[in-house]
Amino acid sequence: MRTAAERGGYPWRVTDPGTHTEAEQEALLANEGFYRALGNSDMGAMEQVWARMARVTCLHPGWTLLTGREDVLESWRTILSNPNQPRIVGGGATVSVLGDTAVILCREVVSGSPLYATNVFVREEGSWRMTHHHSGPVMVPGTEA
Repeated sequence: MRTAAERGGYPWRVTDPGTHTEAEQEALLANEGFYRALGNSDMGAMEQVWARMARVTCLHPGWTLLTGREDVLESWRTILSNPNQPRIVGGGATVSVLGDTAVILCREVVSGSPLYATNVFVREEGSWRMTHHHSGPVMVPGTEA
């Protein structure tokens, strides 16, 4: 049986609103929008995800830190336009909200390699917008050197 991620689903989808505050639900949905844009190679949707007023930063695995909306979006343009870009599957999101800031931690799998991502959102004009994405490899238990 295939998992939701393998079927193209988003396993962190907010399915039980009773377990999260309204702000947490909204932030998780914004995070889901980010991964949907990524999975669909939808640059228009990716542009909508990122903050317009707040400072924006991004750290892709193996890249240097990108600062500024234009540089961050250009990196996503490059990634999304690459026909050989491996599929990224995510899941297991947890969220912490403090005021108008949300921090989401989630798993990613890229070409079978496990990564963890930290996604930071701020509320701009009533919507959660990403201000930071950092994804990197993690140690899998039992594989220590």
